Amino acid sequence: GSYVAQRMLAAKDEKHALAATLWFNVAHYALRPWPWILVALSSLLVFPELADIQAALPGLDPSLLDHDIAYPAMLTLLPHGLLGLLVASLLSAYVSTMSTHLNWGASYLVNDLYRRFMCPQGSEKHLIRVSRLVTALLMLAAGAVAFLVDTAGEGFQLLLSIGAGTGLLYLLRWFWWRINAWSEVAAMLSSFVVAVGFLVASKNGAEIPNHISLVCSVAITTVIWVTVTMLTRPADDETLIRFVTTVRPAGPGWANWRQRSGVSASPDSLPVAFLAWTLGCAAVYGAMFATGNFLYGRVASALVCLAIFIMAGSWLAVLLRRMLAAED
Repeated sequence: GSYVAQRMLAAKDEKHALAATLWFNVAHYALRPWPWILVALSSLLVFPELADIQAALPGLDPSLLDHDIAYPAMLTLLPHGLLGLLVASLLSAYVSTMSTHLNWGASYLVNDLYRRFMCPQGSEKHLIRVSRLVTALLMLAAGAVAFLVDTAGEGFQLLLSIGAGTGLLYLLRWFWWRINAWSEVAAMLSSFVVAVGFLVASKNGAEIPNHISLVCSVAITTVIWVTVTMLTRPADDETLIRFVTTVRPAGPGWANWRQRSGVSASPDSLPVAFLAWTLGCAAVYGAMFATGNFLYGRVASALVCLAIFIMAGSWLAVLLRRMLAAED
């Protein structure tokens, strides 16, 4: 989500922002995963059993031996030059991602929480010192959580649970005026705590299926942030009117504020937006499965998926043009 936001904010207008977002989703989901998937499929032939992986990595701790070690085992087949290039690229990606998220986390906590609610009169020098401290604390917290994760699958499930818990809030905040800053703070904190709690419980013998823990995370987080929303004051009238005037959000959740601010009805149509979302998903998944089927040699299935991608993408392009024309 953060990467998409960067691309949208860097675009010169809304049309380019929508096109950049669509291209990101196609490239991210339809093209980028397939080199990894092909390596994983090849590993099934090269290392069909765990014993074969252990033979390729004799120094590996037996407790870490699992199927997700197949990718590092495949790296042993690379020549030294390419292996060095791959290690450098992985290290660059790791450092880049880690530093970015630490900076983001410190920025959110200091600017959106500490500065706004706890120390509004703090000097820049003071805020910089607090930012450095928060960055260090975030890194320690991330390191502590990392020790709970044994496999890449567990890490993915943890991120999925954290993100799923806040997903409903991030959607509804555009359609319900009552959501405020404390709603988001409560959602983010509770989602993280609940997801980590389920992970710790699973480590201590609790057999909770992933789909059950995911649904429970969403339900618990939703109850918490809705409760916090109703117990805290909404944003001030000036902020809400400025938001309605600038964004002109659609839906009945902002009807009273549209009337108070005197702005015209939103040019956006929720049914049309939902149709565009459906077409976007169909186009992205059509492109993804078309790519995979071509790589597998399943030409008939690939052509069907390609047709879905073309039809959904064309229809989506028409809808986007109409939506942008309505905005103008």
